[in-house]
Amino acid sequence: MFERSHVLICSGSNCISRGSKSLRNEFEEHLSNLGIREEIKLVNTGCVGLCEQGPFVIVYPEGVFYAQVKNKDIKTICEEHLYKGRIVEKLVFDEALSDKKEVKAFDEIKFYSKQTRVALRNCGLINPDDIEEYIAKEGYHGLGKVLTTMTPQEVIDEMLKSGLRGRGGGGFPTGRKWDFALKNESDQKYVICNADEGDPGAFMDRALLEGDPHSILEGLMIAGYAIGADKGYIYVRIEYPTAIEKLKTAISQATNLGLLGKNIFDTGFNFDIELRLGAGAFVCGEETALIASIEGGRGMSRNKPPFPAAKGLWGKPTIINNVETLANIPAILHMGADWFARIGVEGNRGTKVFSLGGNIKNAGLVEVPLGTTLREVVYEIGGGIPGNRALKAVQTGGPSGGAIPEHLMDLPIEYETLVQAGSMMGSGGMVVIDENNCMVDICRFYLDFTCEESCGKCTPCREGTKKMLEMLEIISSGEGTLEDIDRLEELAKMVKNSSLCGLGQAAPNPILSMLEHFRPEFESHVVEKVCPGGVCKPLIKLVVTDTCIGCTKCATNCPVDCIEGSLKEMHKIDTSKCIKCGVCKNICPVEAIVSV
Repeated sequence: MFERSHVLICSGSNCISRGSKSLRNEFEEHLSNLGIREEIKLVNTGCVGLCEQGPFVIVYPEGVFYAQVKNKDIKTICEEHLYKGRIVEKLVFDEALSDKKEVKAFDEIKFYSKQTRVALRNCGLINPDDIEEYIAKEGYHGLGKVLTTMTPQEVIDEMLKSGLRGRGGGGFPTGRKWDFALKNESDQKYVICNADEGDPGAFMDRALLEGDPHSILEGLMIAGYAIGADKGYIYVRIEYPTAIEKLKTAISQATNLGLLGKNIFDTGFNFDIELRLGAGAFVCGEETALIASIEGGRGMSRNKPPFPAAKGLWGKPTIINNVETLANIPAILHMGADWFARIGVEGNRGTKVFSLGGNIKNAGLVEVPLGTTLREVVYEIGGGIPGNRALKAVQTGGPSGGAIPEHLMDLPIEYETLVQAGSMMGSGGMVVIDENNCMVDICRFYLDFTCEESCGKCTPCREGTKKMLEMLEIISSGEGTLEDIDRLEELAKMVKNSSLCGLGQAAPNPILSMLEHFRPEFESHVVEKVCPGGVCKPLIKLVVTDTCIGCTKCATNCPVDCIEGSLKEMHKIDTSKCIKCGVCKNICPVEAIVSV
């Protein structure tokens, strides 16, 4: 029977956490009751990107974006839209309707209009569990072209021409890395997909694995052909159960269709892929630690050289690319290097995927051409800061990056410009920081993370991160001195210059960056004993201002009963009993409680 409508249900991890799994059952029930179940195709997709507004339901052919959909809304969508043909305007994402109440096309919605989707080209649009949908979107065309018309060296030359740089953080040219491995003769070579995404707040790789797993398999196979490898590994952290499930399904489907295994496309090329599950150690994102983990050892970094392209997994030439890098490769080989090189700017070709989070209206997954400014991402795509609060900085690169202050927001997003600003591209985390955040506390948060995740092999990282964390805690408590700030900076430089691997070398970056741009905020903690962001508990005092309306919500919810006041009268906080938990401040409907 002809299917007149396709209903796409976002089933990425974020939307699943918000209840999207049960939406399909609701559709099944109500469509069956209306007698139109066979006329409607229900499709579970990966992440649509606009995570703040999920779960999403998108109805085609109209392209209507229904946002923050709940189970109770499905009956209305079925009866009004799918049965009677009337769009349910109250459920449509605000930006998806024009002033004339007309539905905007996908690329007309402000969140998407500034984006260019290459790595994310299929996410949110296809069923990741159906290989035929991937093939219908020109999937495996790049692999077919490579195996039937190109030599390994021609593949590498095409990658060099495209200008694709590694999207895992370092930005090393992908084609050059492959070329090194091709020229290293060996009876066995390997390619590895690094899916050990561990940065706090990062979810780019997870979304790609969940929404378009076949693109990762195809990219890995092309890499294998280019360097002469017949075995690939996908190293994915065990905390990603949905991604693991999608990968297993994709590998099974590709094998059943002869796209994976022996004699692919009757060309004599053999390739197998094996999943390896990591236990969640952040250090295993470093390539030599990852290799050690796959080999069955403890995830600890090794000295370089030799580099993995010469001596990697089990001592054989090995190429490691991250998820986003591999997702770009099929499109480049299918569409051509010239097509890809037209995106971005000189030296920074193509796009970059970011997980946009923090104090931002439209948190989610974004993909922009390299060269786009930070200001465009924050305000034109992200929608700015909630409550019109002032932007203080943007943290890129996660715990390995740094904070870029507001006055540098017009910097283009490029590998070199971010480093010059005291940060780095990293794998793609982008956290927006507003005036209510404390830079000392953010440093402490990241150091607490890297201190915990250090493998302990080298002394500078093992002991240095611990000591830096102790110094930050002293500063945040108001017990530090100006000399402590100087010593912290000196220690950070030492750890950066003497650690064995990228974890220790990058761990001091947030400190060095924030001391460069926000040193007065550190000094305020030790000189004036004041936390400008009102975050560090030992330095804050909560008070009720005269805007209090006497609603009693603060007193009712205070866990230690330290707030006094009658209904419709101004309340007062007993600071001797206050534990500074912030419950009263967060619950006050008129923001009458402030930190001083």
